[in-house]
Amino acid sequence: MAITLSVIKADVGGYVGHSESHPDVLAKAGECLAKSKKEGLLVDYHVTKCGDDLQLIMTHQQGEDSEKIHKLAWDTFVDCTQVAKELKLHGAGQDLLSDAFSGNVKGMGPGVAEMEFEERAAETIIIFMADKTSAGAWNMPLYKIFADPFNTIGLVIAANMHTGFAFEVHDVKEHKKITFNAPEEIYDLLVFIGAPSRYAVKAVYHRGTSEIAAVSSTQRLSLIAGRYVGKDDPVCIVRSQGQFPAVGEVLEPFTLPLLVEGWMRGSHHGPLMPVTVEDSTPSRFDGPPRVTSLGFQLSGGKLVGPRDMFGDKSFDNARQQANDIADFLRRHGPFEPHRLPLEEMEYTTMPQVAKKLEGRFIDLD
Repeated sequence: MAITLSVIKADVGGYVGHSESHPDVLAKAGECLAKSKKEGLLVDYHVTKCGDDLQLIMTHQQGEDSEKIHKLAWDTFVDCTQVAKELKLHGAGQDLLSDAFSGNVKGMGPGVAEMEFEERAAETIIIFMADKTSAGAWNMPLYKIFADPFNTIGLVIAANMHTGFAFEVHDVKEHKKITFNAPEEIYDLLVFIGAPSRYAVKAVYHRGTSEIAAVSSTQRLSLIAGRYVGKDDPVCIVRSQGQFPAVGEVLEPFTLPLLVEGWMRGSHHGPLMPVTVEDSTPSRFDGPPRVTSLGFQLSGGKLVGPRDMFGDKSFDNARQQANDIADFLRRHGPFEPHRLPLEEMEYTTMPQVAKKLEGRFIDLD
């Protein structure tokens, strides 16, 4: 059967500060989605959080970009924002950049990852959610999962993956896209996705069957709002097993706490620490950045799960490395490379400071 899996997230208020999601907010979201499931709009749903971000995981048969589904998500975020305001949570509704729904939440603040597909006999889904980082954070993991044989041995020894995968890459500043075929175009691909602040992997497709393999949210809040209003805190859906990489191959990239932009005030590089949902409570310097992973099996659109995939003790070393890297970077204080490069500070206080001091700059002799 054809099913659509939608993951839509928003920061509707932090508890305490930017470190956690309040249980009352999660409960309100559950009430909203339960009502829609009872009315038949949703096949199934799961409400969770990553740090201070509310995550709505929904299955339905409305297709991608459905106005009904997006309005449900928007109305849920609005209702949860009201709860956040009553509790005086920090930054209540900060990701809702509009006062009214206009048919689609894209461009309105929330992050969106959706895919429609025919459910397989065994449909394995891994959903990644991140906090205190930006949309390009998935570039390296998706490359490793779908193009690096040192990570995914199936690319070498599994006949149904030997044809490779196609990467749809978005230029988030110029609003353009391009598709690269792996393995033959991986050098060209890396030229672009190695610059994640501008180029983000939006989707990955199996080249043999053209089946969707992965999709991510690429919304950049600062580009939408024209100012810093919080990090993008992206989400990503990956299909696994069969003609796609195995669960172990999908999770393997996160044994490296890769450096991503975000952390405190969205203006620093930090290690992406793989944690359980319970441990997605970034508080040290509002971080370091976190990534959670929930695994599901789909059965007639029903979400069988979740399993908290980073609950495995095998990721303990990655967590320790992330803490060690955090110690090292924090000692740089306001200096690069801990602080983002100058061109990436354009949505912080940097422009105002530069304008205030522009009259004091004089030409060199």
